Amino acid sequence: MSLKIEQGLFNLDFTDYHAILGVPVDADMKDIRKGYLKIARRLHPDSCAQDAECDRQRAAEFLSKLVNPAYEKLSQERNYTEYCVLLRIKGQQALKQQETVLLTSELARKLAAASDIDNLYRLTLRNLADQQYEHLEQTLELTGQISEMNLIYLMRKEGRGELNLGKKTAVGNASSSEKPAIAAAPAPVVQTTDSLVSAYLRRAQEYEKKQDYSRVILELRDATRIDPRNSSCHSRLGEIYLKTNQAKMAKIHFMKALELNSKDEAALAGLKKVEGNRAPAEIASGKKSGKVDPKATPKSGKVDPKPEGGLFGLFGGKKK
Repeated sequence: MSLKIEQGLFNLDFTDYHAILGVPVDADMKDIRKGYLKIARRLHPDSCAQDAECDRQRAAEFLSKLVNPAYEKLSQERNYTEYCVLLRIKGQQALKQQETVLLTSELARKLAAASDIDNLYRLTLRNLADQQYEHLEQTLELTGQISEMNLIYLMRKEGRGELNLGKKTAVGNASSSEKPAIAAAPAPVVQTTDSLVSAYLRRAQEYEKKQDYSRVILELRDATRIDPRNSSCHSRLGEIYLKTNQAKMAKIHFMKALELNSKDEAALAGLKKVEGNRAPAEIASGKKSGKVDPKATPKSGKVDPKPEGGLFGLFGGKKK
């Protein structure tokens, strides 16, 4: 069964863990845990209320491949801090390119035009979350609708300068209530871009040792989102793509790395492997004459907005 979701933040090459758990993007850890436990009880084989065997299998798959990984990501303080950085970046990018954001649900469009965004967002999200894992054939569609709500909320709050993410990242035990100040310590939130990127590169290296190249690529792509101008991230991504026989993607990232740092040795070596005996300067001149695959900059060009579902004008026509 395919678990692909193509709405909201998922459509922006991002896994919306909040949507999977049916919680707001600014939920605190208590609400995240509460949402997870509610879903886990509903989907767990020992308590699943589904009668059909196919539905029980679907419930188990949702739990193992969506819900548990989402909670693992949001419940660990370091992971959550990094995730919130990426989430904010996605909101900022979407706000700048709002005319290219497409919505499939009327609920999200209403939120985009609403004056009382906070109350409408939380009420609508709560209603969707109540239904999210009730009828499993609708789960992916409802999760996508929640993600659209999350995306609009991020854009609206970012536009107002009111976005507040990751305010409570620590996982508190019931017995630790007497020390709330320690649980809410803000120190991890001030991580620098370099330290965040280093964490992703370190995890990528660990996955590479296990030959889990799909996870390596995910970690490295996240690193390039945090710091798009880090040539090392692009050259490492190129090397992994080359190792997995994806020469076109490897070339794209080697070229990007050299655009940022013409002396990046890993990118120079990798590009030579891709292009054989052609010199990097010759390859670069080919790029200028239009010979490089047009997919080399897949998200840098303009995307023609479609009339149905577009956001243009719903934010007052303002762009950051």
